[in-house]
Amino acid sequence: MQGVKLVIFDLAGTVIEDAGQVPAAFTAALGNYGIEVTSDSIREMRGASKREVIKRFVERQTGIKNADINARTEEIYNSFRCILSGLYEQDGVREIPGATETFTWLRHHGVRVALNTGFDRTITNLLLNSMHWNGDLINAVACGDDVTQGRPAPDLIFKAMERSEVASVHHVANIGDTVLDLQAGQNAGVRFNLGVLSGAHTREQLEREPHTYLLSSVAELPTLWE
Repeated sequence: MQGVKLVIFDLAGTVIEDAGQVPAAFTAALGNYGIEVTSDSIREMRGASKREVIKRFVERQTGIKNADINARTEEIYNSFRCILSGLYEQDGVREIPGATETFTWLRHHGVRVALNTGFDRTITNLLLNSMHWNGDLINAVACGDDVTQGRPAPDLIFKAMERSEVASVHHVANIGDTVLDLQAGQNAGVRFNLGVLSGAHTREQLEREPHTYLLSSVAELPTLWE
């Protein structure tokens, strides 16, 4: 890991505990509009832009006109945001054990820390404020509404690099808990593409994707320097 100047972390399932709030919010918001989804169908899309996920389910709905897809997507997305915010406020927001210590270790060793997520800025700020993660720990944050294309496109990684003032992917490590996280890292061409087993997808799923290492959680990350 020598030469790494920036580590870009996914949020939910990677540094924030995923206690099922996201799939529950998807299920409830889509169900309110008569769109039934399974846990497997949601799990397949974990890591993607939340708005894009909803749009895909809306497009599959029978009887909806093409002209109405975007408007329906926004209605359901706004419902999803409200439901998810309520679930996080009800359940509390908890970090993956060791996340704060890993951020602190990286900053102490001169490595910049960025977050990238399929959440929009409102939900992201709710999570970060709950954790009291600020500029002392996090150099930059890239959200789903900051880019044109969500994962597996590399746009979130490039946005995090821009905001962290790191110019070359050869100095970047990307880390996440989903197939799409690893695909985005591969598409960006990062030097190290790391998966963690603390979130949505299993070892078997992540092993099938391009990766450098798989870790139990972000708490193990500093050991790669040792």
